[in-house]
Amino acid sequence: MLLTDDIKRMFCHDVEQYVQNNGGFYIEAVLEICDSYDISPEMIGKHLNKPIVEKIELEGIEINLLPKNDTILPFLS
Repeated sequence: MLLTDDIKRMFCHDVEQYVQNNGGFYIEAVLEICDSYDISPEMIGKHLNKPIVEKIELEGIEINLLPKNDTILPFLS
């Protein structure tokens, strides 16, 4: 399936709406919307907008799927 810019925008919008309406994690929302669009999660991963990717990364850290970034930012040292 070819993902047009409109489909990418609509997908990200639908993910945000799903989380607002149903609560839960962005990871779950992406999987649910992938199912409704009949798109594999591997295919959509590269097309998610930056805010959604950042929220998924934070969720991954919170539930220990991703390591915490314990480094000190350069401007804080």
